[in-house]
Amino acid sequence: MSDRKLAVLTVISILALVLSACATPTAEIVVETVQVEVTREVEVPVEVTQVVREEVEVTTVPPALEGPYEHLARARAGEFAGTEVNIFGVYTGEDANRFRTALVPFEQATGINVTFEGSGDFETLIVVRAEGGNPPDIAQFSQPGLIARLTDFLVPLDSFMNMDQLQKDYIQSWLDFATFDEQLYGLFYRASTKSLVWYPTPQFSDAGYEVPETWDELIALMDEMVANGHTPWCIPIEHGGSTGWVATDWVEDILLRTAPPEIYDQWITNEIPFDHPALVEALDYMATIWHNEDYVYGGPEAIVTTFVGQTDELFPAEEGADPECWMMKQAGWIPAFFPEGIEAGTDAMFFYFPPIKEEYGKPVLGGGDPIGMFNDRPEVRAVMEYLATPAGAEVWIKTGGFNSPNRSVPLNWYTNDIDRLQGEIMKNADVFRFDASDLMPGEVGTGTFWSGMVEWTLGEKDAETMLREIDESWPE
Repeated sequence: MSDRKLAVLTVISILALVLSACATPTAEIVVETVQVEVTREVEVPVEVTQVVREEVEVTTVPPALEGPYEHLARARAGEFAGTEVNIFGVYTGEDANRFRTALVPFEQATGINVTFEGSGDFETLIVVRAEGGNPPDIAQFSQPGLIARLTDFLVPLDSFMNMDQLQKDYIQSWLDFATFDEQLYGLFYRASTKSLVWYPTPQFSDAGYEVPETWDELIALMDEMVANGHTPWCIPIEHGGSTGWVATDWVEDILLRTAPPEIYDQWITNEIPFDHPALVEALDYMATIWHNEDYVYGGPEAIVTTFVGQTDELFPAEEGADPECWMMKQAGWIPAFFPEGIEAGTDAMFFYFPPIKEEYGKPVLGGGDPIGMFNDRPEVRAVMEYLATPAGAEVWIKTGGFNSPNRSVPLNWYTNDIDRLQGEIMKNADVFRFDASDLMPGEVGTGTFWSGMVEWTLGEKDAETMLREIDESWPE
């Protein structure tokens, strides 16, 4: 694991946004500039940093009395100026700073003061506050399970928001995640994907390898690599007491590509048994890679004993040398573990984990941050509507490290290839699902599922036996 730190992006100031005082539905777009300072670590004998001033253009819209969201239009017309809205959530540190900054254009345009407080104990505190009658106006969650628990205290968003616009901006999956008893209680603000395969860019190109767009093309690429004396995959899954979760991600991604999403949903809740034929089939697809030692660097033993963040084998230390392996399936955070000097977007890139059965389209596995509303006031409605629009995330997108599930976000807002390509995957997704093991009861999702996948990887149990034993461990 490298000691290299990720770049820290600290937003210092935002230039005043010049907004028209006139209310007009045909007002011209105004382009403003946000200035930020970027603190980066540099390679010198002592630990110092350099500060680089960067500018980010932010598109803002003057006040308008018309639009898809009534309360947002009224807020832009100044109707709620001087009011306050408070948000409580899981964002802390730099994420909290960036979220606050993303709210500044709204505050400047409406005169509404929006405050945000983040806490590492959010999951506990939000329940205490809601049940104690002291909830925030808006809560920013890390996953939809807690929203389901608090629906008695939350305001149904479909009681006032324009559902036609939401269905235009979001694929149905995002709306379904936060819909309980046929009412929408949350909007997804930020998203992430695990359906990525990383590879060393220059070596990939020099070898003449092409990014596969289907499962058959992926198999053909692996066979081509083997014929060239190359090993296609590095698959490290060791993570102490959490060893096995990488394997479950593979199962989930493959299942979404080989069975209807309804099967995935029923599997998570044990409406169908864990050893359902669809799961056995997914493991069979997975075995074509995991159980073929020509395809995997070090074979099964290396899979279960190599740390999840180990990436050195992808990047040869000697110039002109070939990688020990050529691909690694992992989420967007893996560049934090690249060797010193390896830059995502230059030395490494990713492609979308290819679809398998055409009828299931392009599914995406990942996570997201939903936002719910506790207190029903016009200015709070206006903030919720703002966060549902592309403009609500524009500043954060342009300062980096953010992907939006909103399909109406322009891809040219992303200022680097890593964010832009992930944004494109989100935009093109036919189905999105959360990590299944995270949604299952702990004794299964982070227990027998993880350990069972280790046993299957090592060949200690076949798929049917392993899956049946996991099913038997499901709590009553």
